[in-house]
Amino acid sequence: MTKILVIDDERSIRNTLKDILGFEGYIVEVAENGLFGIEMAKSNDFDIILCDIKMPEIDGIEVLEKIMEMKPETTVVMISGHGNIDTAVEAIKKGAFDFIVKPLDLNRLLITIRNAGEKTVLVKETKVLKQKINKRYEIIGESPQIKRVLEMTDRVAPTEARVLITGANGTGKELIAHRLHALSSRSEAPFIEVNCAAIPSELIESELFGHEKGAFTSAIKQRKGKFEQADGGILFLDEIGDMSLSAQSKVLRALQENIITRVGSESPIKVNVRIIAATNKDLAEEIKNGNFREDLYHRLSVILINVPSLASRKQDIPLLANHFIEQICNEYGQPQKEIDDEAITELQNRSWTGNIREFRNVIERLIILCNKTITIEDVKLYASVN
Repeated sequence: MTKILVIDDERSIRNTLKDILGFEGYIVEVAENGLFGIEMAKSNDFDIILCDIKMPEIDGIEVLEKIMEMKPETTVVMISGHGNIDTAVEAIKKGAFDFIVKPLDLNRLLITIRNAGEKTVLVKETKVLKQKINKRYEIIGESPQIKRVLEMTDRVAPTEARVLITGANGTGKELIAHRLHALSSRSEAPFIEVNCAAIPSELIESELFGHEKGAFTSAIKQRKGKFEQADGGILFLDEIGDMSLSAQSKVLRALQENIITRVGSESPIKVNVRIIAATNKDLAEEIKNGNFREDLYHRLSVILINVPSLASRKQDIPLLANHFIEQICNEYGQPQKEIDDEAITELQNRSWTGNIREFRNVIERLIILCNKTITIEDVKLYASVN
């Protein structure tokens, strides 16, 4: 049920709006001045607030500003008997959804309320969706090793610095990349991922920079590359250590000049992309062996984040086990299972060469094959591949 707050110093207006909107099925509360309205907005979650412009003590624009500071997702509609274009423009700039002039037209008011309600629902749905996405990429752990990584990630994310994420397979490098995107100023822009190891070397340039029609045999139409797709957002180059030297030189140019050229074209295209790269290789060794360009390495590694192995943070295993048990049981629609302390100790005694990825697979296997409580015997029986 939509909750509405009416802030107006005229009792007749407050009561009339409460009666009309209540008759339409809304839950309506009233505030007799701006200060009282701010307090009510602070302590309650209203879907829509109707606020008069001209009030004693504090005017409606200031009330609007205070509400937007406290709860920026609130939908506020300004109403006034002394409205003019400048006032309306100012209200909209400050965050108002709409501006209605008194005497209020009932049809206009109800249409505005309905539209405001639809906007509020959309905002709430978007917020829930973002929470689900963020939960999917949640990083679990309280060990000093993972805390250091998260602190660095959160500090770097709001900047435009390029980041190189290193670590063994399965440690969660992709999760760090997604966290950097979620906490960056580009969070509303695209996050485009390229797995450099999964694309044949002869196709990587077309994948990254796009191609023109007829550029090669199978190029039957023009195609935008990942750099163009990520324009304004973040391009995540996963397993960049596997990129060919030819593609590396073109990526270097793109980073230096913010310009790319499609395969089969000579026309430069300007792009605005923040690069995050990841690798499981020792790039210093790759540079020594002539497999990776040193100048590209220095361009990519403004910030270096090394994701620790699971073996180096075994104190996180109880948290990870409970997290994955809850997550996987929910995915399977199963009742929640438990794991006893001896089983946790047995999990901590294992080497986990496959890191978090291997650990999650083992927990999934245990959930499928075990009874309500996972025991040490279950771990010994099912945790090993052999």
